Amino acid sequence: MKALVKTFAAAALIAVSTFAMAAEGPGAKATKTNVNLSTADFALAHYVAVTTEGESAGVEQLFAEDFNQKIQATNAQSNNRSEVVKSLKKQKGEKLNCTVSSDIIEESADYMVSKVTLKFENFTKTDLVTLERVGNDWKVSKSINSYK
Repeated sequence: MKALVKTFAAAALIAVSTFAMAAEGPGAKATKTNVNLSTADFALAHYVAVTTEGESAGVEQLFAEDFNQKIQATNAQSNNRSEVVKSLKKQKGEKLNCTVSSDIIEESADYMVSKVTLKFENFTKTDLVTLERVGNDWKVSKSINSYK
């Protein structure tokens, strides 16, 4: 009798878990993760995580629609939002071997400019990041990179 009860309990657990997985659907885990960007500090911390630690959650959410990146180097470059998002998604999980520091240069109720410094073994990358309040969230609207 005990074996019969255990068999029915196991069958019920299998059925419940099967129905629960079917209810989620095949693309349920592919939904985009919303990241808390309610403050400029949260948005800046997420920007640093995305650019240096390979974080991929909320990448699209982080950048403003009119985002622009300028790279000041021998050959000056400019990248739009879609190019940067695509590049960052390719770097998913890759952590940069550098020391990161950030300083807030200017801050108001609706925008913030921060200097993010990445010190690598042989060079330093300085990133001036402009964040703006868009609705209830903060978004990165501009990034200017230079290298030494």
